[in-house]
Amino acid sequence: MTRRISKTKQFIMMNPIIQFFKFIYLSLKVLVIVAGGHGGTR
Repeated sequence: MTRRISKTKQFIMMNPIIQFFKFIYLSLKVLVIVAGGHGGTR
């Protein structure tokens, strides 16, 4: 069984900056969904 990891996946896995930005992007998306979906004016 040969483990084949594509270069882009390996690059993303080895790059903490990309992970950091992905985390920020996901949290921002969640914030927008929560704030926009539930009015956010209570």
